Amino acid sequence: MNIRSRRRSVAVRAGAIAFAALLVGGVLAGALAQEFRGVIPNVKYDGRFQLVRLRYIEYRSEGWKYDYPWMEQHLMTMFDELTKVRIARKGSNILTMDDPELMSWPVAYLSEPGYWYPGDAEVKGLRAYLKKGGFLIVDDFYVASGGFEWPVFEKAMLSVLPDAKIVRLDEKNPIYDLFYRIGSLDDIPYPTRPSLKAEFYGIYEDNDPKKRLMVVINYNTDLGEYMQFSDIAGYWPVNLSNNAYKFAMNYVMYGLTF
Repeated sequence: MNIRSRRRSVAVRAGAIAFAALLVGGVLAGALAQEFRGVIPNVKYDGRFQLVRLRYIEYRSEGWKYDYPWMEQHLMTMFDELTKVRIARKGSNILTMDDPELMSWPVAYLSEPGYWYPGDAEVKGLRAYLKKGGFLIVDDFYVASGGFEWPVFEKAMLSVLPDAKIVRLDEKNPIYDLFYRIGSLDDIPYPTRPSLKAEFYGIYEDNDPKKRLMVVINYNTDLGEYMQFSDIAGYWPVNLSNNAYKFAMNYVMYGLTF
């Protein structure tokens, strides 16, 4: 079964519901303790949805696992509470880019791509995943000292999709009006560097804006960080955590329906 047919088994229509009250206290009150250091077992595909976190070879950073497992747990809690998507709540998914199991899951998440130097097997695996209908969310990198993170990511991404054009997205893009209406892309700065203005990019199938987005790129922001700590009152402003969930839920719903 290919990714698109699996997607149809989990994608359903869902009404958008305001959820600010859920973020602090509420459904996340029993979230995982922040001292967690292990790895939750992967879930077997059975028609329910779980986000896949992509693991890559570690060089200067272990950024692939930043915000794990709280980001996934909190985001899946939101999906379970606010939609009719069937969620695999117990467990998580960490897969390498060349793992055949990746083809079972429609949406993948890549953290800190400024330290991503893919080998041939990773390049081929991720290319096959995207070409067969997979959707990739890229998150958590910024204009760092030396400015190397974007060039590292761009080189890696273009090794996966050599003909790709990385284009800037704005609030008029349909992905920002899919589950929640996101009227502005300016309200989600990088958590520890609030002066940075978030930028959003995408890669379309065949570089055609009339076709599906294969990749969405969050630059100068970190949605995972906001979602990770959304159960700790006062850690980040509630409105920023809310915004992070709105972006993430739109992205996942896009990946499940297109």
